[in-house]
Amino acid sequence: MTAPQDDDAPNWTGRRYWIIGASQGLGSALARKLSAVGCDLVLSARNEEALRGLAAALPRRADVVPLDVTDSAAVTRAAEEIGDIDGVVFMAGAYWPMKATDWNAEQVTTMCDVNLTGAARVMGAVVPGMVARRRGHIVLTGSLAGHRGLPGAIGYGASKAGVMHLAETMHADLRGSGVRVQLVNPGFVRTRLTDKNDFEMPFIMEPDRAASEIFEHMTTGSFQRNFPVGFALMFRLARLLPDFLYYRLF
Repeated sequence: MTAPQDDDAPNWTGRRYWIIGASQGLGSALARKLSAVGCDLVLSARNEEALRGLAAALPRRADVVPLDVTDSAAVTRAAEEIGDIDGVVFMAGAYWPMKATDWNAEQVTTMCDVNLTGAARVMGAVVPGMVARRRGHIVLTGSLAGHRGLPGAIGYGASKAGVMHLAETMHADLRGSGVRVQLVNPGFVRTRLTDKNDFEMPFIMEPDRAASEIFEHMTTGSFQRNFPVGFALMFRLARLLPDFLYYRLF
């Protein structure tokens, strides 16, 4: 098994990818994209019924392995059950809009445990094997909200910033190892998570369009993609602003 490289990116047939967070929304949409181009999939999330419904609708083989990424033992068992894979896409996510003045300790802890520590658990289960085999493809999902602290994003923004830093470090450390690391940072995507928001969401994308962005990125040799482009540029430029101006504007 080999991860797709620049010269053979279109040849996905028979590649085996593990999608974590596949039961609905963006994860489900990406599963449909990868299956359509010939990938065999392993689908994981907590909702087994939704996973089985998705697996039955896909054109290629899709194994269902229910998983709670907050359970270290379950992650280890799932990785052992699945065995060798060509790639893993981590899309599991938890989100509640929240200001620090309305701090809900349980929800903040859950966001950090699912989004960041969950990603670290999965990476700990798959990266050593990929390094030993000198092949693999890892895609981590950050967020435009992770570029800099935002109002009303306690827990979520910090967890996504952590995922982005994790991906950057892995990308640096695994260069030349045969293991390719990529990071995607979407803006607003219409899912059950963004349905919780009661504010305007500029440039909000449908899951299929966002999944196309991610898949297109997976076919390239570049490390990071921020999208949608115009919205992403605003967030990236905001990192350059001095604190007094940034906090006045945002």
